[in-house]
Amino acid sequence: MNFKLTALLLLFSIGAVSAQQKNWTLQECVEYAVEHNLSVEQYELDLQNAQIDKSDAVGAMLPAVNASSSVTGSTGLSFDTTTNQPVTTTILSASGGITSSLTLFDGLRNLHRLNRAKLNAISNQYRLDDLKDDIRLNVANSYLQILSNKETLKVFEAQFAVSEQDLKRSKELVDAGVLPNGDLLEIEATLANLEQQIVNTQNQVLISRINLAQLLQITDYENFNVLEADFEVPPSEVLTKSPKEIFAEALTFRNDIKFSQSGIDLANKDLDIAKGAVYPTLGAIFNYNTRYSDQGGLLPVASFIDQLWINDGISYGAQLNIPIFNGFAVKNNIKRSKINVEKAKLQLEQDKLNLETNINQAYVDVTSFSKAYDAAQKTLDARRLAYDYSKERYDVGLMNAFDFSQAQSRVDNAEADLIRTKYDYIFRLKVLEFYFGLPLELK
Repeated sequence: MNFKLTALLLLFSIGAVSAQQKNWTLQECVEYAVEHNLSVEQYELDLQNAQIDKSDAVGAMLPAVNASSSVTGSTGLSFDTTTNQPVTTTILSASGGITSSLTLFDGLRNLHRLNRAKLNAISNQYRLDDLKDDIRLNVANSYLQILSNKETLKVFEAQFAVSEQDLKRSKELVDAGVLPNGDLLEIEATLANLEQQIVNTQNQVLISRINLAQLLQITDYENFNVLEADFEVPPSEVLTKSPKEIFAEALTFRNDIKFSQSGIDLANKDLDIAKGAVYPTLGAIFNYNTRYSDQGGLLPVASFIDQLWINDGISYGAQLNIPIFNGFAVKNNIKRSKINVEKAKLQLEQDKLNLETNINQAYVDVTSFSKAYDAAQKTLDARRLAYDYSKERYDVGLMNAFDFSQAQSRVDNAEADLIRTKYDYIFRLKVLEFYFGLPLELK
């Protein structure tokens, strides 16, 4: 029994440690952020409200049915509503009825309100999807920033290990009289500088992890981490497309453009509703009522149930309202609705222009960061060759420690710059792919 309990506790502990040490992939981060983001949850509530508005519009086209009842008592001289005679006594009476009303015609406004409610639900869905798109890009940017900082940290740690070997070698050369003692101090200063860079980069890794954890609404950021992998610059078919081709494709699926287009549709429906107020309104009404009195009415011995059947009645009719003058309210509402239609059209054109501008900027960014990445790679190759040559000279005493540390520092900076430009280029490439409709993923 104790053995089984120990085994279960061990398995539980292993599972708990594994859960804490989980490293998140980009896809997992994106899906989690979309599911738990507070703004997404707020927009989802707005979407639920839009669905309720659609139900309201459907209900407005159905008959309204209401029931009513009352019980009264009077003492003294009273008028018996059942016998239609004045009496001096205590009277207990009751009445009840059911009324139903239905709008037959109101300028088709009820139909337009239903269609508007449907469009509003679709519009809110577009707005929600557009927010999710923005979250995906923000998560991808934060994710790549963590990877960039982690790779930079590895570079500094590797250079620190190399510098430690250089310090050991320098001590041997100083002891042998090949190098002056000042060169040893210079190497120690280089090590201290690298140690400071390592601490700063560790802080950048922590901050970037916290930023991503906040996007994901994760409070336990200390145990939050991403999957470490060396992502290379991926090939992409979007590089074969021109900005105009990417823009034309983006217009077919971008949720922000669909949201703006739905704004025009909603404004047109509001205009139809406003115009409907010009027409007459026709409604129908039906009423059933009955009453009871303890005075008996026409049949003094009649029971409560019998009186309800004897004293019941039905009324029905129709009502026509014709608008003649309403202080320019209808006319001005129509004018405002027309203005809102034009504003919605202008907003769509502005959103298209913004999208085209963003795509052109993304295209330029991809081109420029691609060149920057290539240049950084060439610079690093050259710095490494220069460093190897400097190390050979330093080892034989032909170069002082200051110049050697400068050569090493230039290599460190070149490697850090290569990492930064690589991840900047990958992110810009993913942004351009995103505008073209390609999935946001890293391989």
